[in-house]
This record gives sequence, C-alpha cells and structure tokens, in this order.
Amino acid sequence: CNAIRPEADGTLSGDMFDGEGFVLGITRKGFQTRGARALVVGSGGVGSAIAASLAAAGVSALTLYDICSQTAEALAGRLLEHYPRLDITLMQRDPQGHDLVVNATPLGMKEGDPLPLDPQRLTPGTFVGEVVMAQEFTPLLQAAQAAGCPIQRGTDMLFEMIPAYLRFFNLPVATPEQLRELAEIRY
Repeated sequence: CNAIRPEADGTLSGDMFDGEGFVLGITRKGFQTRGARALVVGSGGVGSAIAASLAAAGVSALTLYDICSQTAEALAGRLLEHYPRLDITLMQRDPQGHDLVVNATPLGMKEGDPLPLDPQRLTPGTFVGEVVMAQEFTPLLQAAQAAGCPIQRGTDMLFEMIPAYLRFFNLPVATPEQLRELAEIRY
C-alpha cells in the first residue's frame, strides 16, 4: 500500500495507486489495453501494481521480468488467482511482440544505469511507459522515441494517480491537468 486510512470502526484500509495512475495515463494517450500484449520489467511494488491494473484493464497477455525470478513467479501466481485466463510468460524481457513495454524498475534514476531492456528490439508503434521520475526523458524513453514509439513519462503516471489518492482520502480532487499547472518539476 502507498496509502492507509483509518475507518470509523477502527480498522485500517489501504490501497495503492501506481497501477491505476499508469493505466489511466496510457489510456489518456490513446493506448487500448483490451487484448494487448504487455511486458512489465520489474515485479516489485510498482511493477506488481501496474501488472494488476493492466490485467484488470483487459490485457490478454503479460510478460513479467524481474532480476529476482522468484519475485516475478510470485506475482504471476497472484495474478492468476484473479485472472485465470491471463496468458503469463516469465523471465523474458525482449520487447518484440509486445504492444506495451513498461520499465517498472529503478533503472534510469542514476546517470550510467544500464537500460532495463534492449531498445534495438523495440518495434515502431510499441507504447513504452516509464515509472522513473528523476529525469523527464530517461535513456529508455529517448531510445523509444528514436525508434518511433509513443511514450509515457514517469511524471505522467504521477499526475494520473494523485486524483485517485485524493478521492481515497475524501479530499477535494484536482484533474491531472490542474496538477501539472501547479507543479514545479525540477529534473
């Protein structure tokens, strides 16, 4: 969870908004999730949230990769409990054959980080999404744009998830556009 609130009965409720924000962002940019084939590199907290939201949004196939194979396997097991018809492939990170490629790792936060996948294998038109917010255009996003791929920056996900976060806490909600106008992002 990245948000926990107390309920009137004394219990706690929690939720996570990264996945919802990611899917809202790519949908706003015109990506059709239903029936799509997605590659998610990184199966930790943000990667698992994105994978679950993609499954809920109707992707037909999901390829999961994590540096720790057990993490990807555990995520696949959890997803299949809720989406038994979802076609899941493990431990491959070749972007070819995918409609959507997601970097859900910290790679790209620091200068000199290796790329999470081989950008030479990107097909023009493959949608490439990023969760890293340390740079506006990570090396992966730069390579994706050069290959003719539409992209989503990490901050795009952030501005889409904030309204859901505000609703969770019953606070006044701003639109992603309003939030962008207010934000002062320094890379």
